[in-house]
Amino acid sequence: MKENIHPKYYPDAKVTCSCGRVFTVGSTLPELRTELCSACHPFYTGQEKLVDTERRVEKFEKKMAKAKASATSQPKKKSGDKSAKDSSDQTPRTLRDMLKQAKESSS
Repeated sequence: MKENIHPKYYPDAKVTCSCGRVFTVGSTLPELRTELCSACHPFYTGQEKLVDTERRVEKFEKKMAKAKASATSQPKKKSGDKSAKDSSDQTPRTLRDMLKQAKESSS
């Protein structure tokens, strides 16, 4: 191994969790801070703990309310002309229609 290229290893690095738990591990940093540990993580505790620091749920609800308000204020489009347009369109829809059209044009 090459000399002096590896970081210093701290066998007793102190890890501090946001819940207050402190434990030691081996690391290249002398002190670490974490948000979740096995004492407070929902997978290990069995308790659901919602951490919504960016207020995503409220942002989503606000966006949905705004969309609903704008949808009710806009007039709805008329779709009555669509059926007339489809009947006047002469492009074949299926292979059978295409073959019929080819027979008619060849005779």
